[in-house]
Amino acid sequence: MSIGNSPAEERPSDDGPSLGETLRQARAKAGLRVEDVSASTRIRVPLVQAIENDDFSQCGGTVYARGHLRALARAVGLDPEPLLARYDALHDGGPLPTPAAPLFEAERIRPDRRRPNWTAAMVAAIVAVVAFVGFTVASGGDEPAGTKRHAAEGAPAGDSAKPSPSASPSTSPSRSTSPANPSESAVAALPADKVTVKLAVPERRSWVSVKDHTGRSLFDGVLEQGQHKTFTDDEQVDLVLGDAGAVRVCVNGKAIADTFRPGQVQRLSYTKGDPSEG
Repeated sequence: MSIGNSPAEERPSDDGPSLGETLRQARAKAGLRVEDVSASTRIRVPLVQAIENDDFSQCGGTVYARGHLRALARAVGLDPEPLLARYDALHDGGPLPTPAAPLFEAERIRPDRRRPNWTAAMVAAIVAVVAFVGFTVASGGDEPAGTKRHAAEGAPAGDSAKPSPSASPSTSPSRSTSPANPSESAVAALPADKVTVKLAVPERRSWVSVKDHTGRSLFDGVLEQGQHKTFTDDEQVDLVLGDAGAVRVCVNGKAIADTFRPGQVQRLSYTKGDPSEG
């Protein structure tokens, strides 16, 4: 039996439906379109139509024709084995001749549209948050250059818990526990052309702000119980005491007698000469 490429030669001698007709009837019974079958089998629409017309010449050979026939049969709900047996009987089990110009085109499975990589996005977001928090923590403790606080002794404001190595003799540890009245020699040792103010908190802590005559901050923070600090300026020292009753003030070597109440906020100013409230 000769093998041709004409659909008429693919039909059996009896009056029963051909292979292509059998597939077409099963597809119609299943309520499927050619496009539906093409999408589920990844076989191009023109090739599906050709096979339903019993034209297997575009399959590229017997192996491909049998593969397409098996896929189409399963797509429309048929058992592929009887159809493959009929196909082998029609073609004597031999391959179809391949046209000079290959008409078969390998079926390309269209890649699904890439979905967003949420895992990578979440990791990137977490890394960004961690970096931002790290930067905030690292830079949060730094103060702008214009707001740095300087104690009159030369120690930073944040170093109030430790005595400064460069502290003047009036801030020595031997005098840190009580603001006792200075001796006559201590008073004589103070510079007469400057104003010197010593603050001490023997009983409890207090917030203190100290500025020189230009308004520059010499200290702004909390003096803990037992601490003391000394401040010197050419003209004037301004004080703000958060708890005036807890602070002992000594100006130019002389203790200032006050009647401040505990918890009272007091603003004071002192200049050169005998102690007097400005």
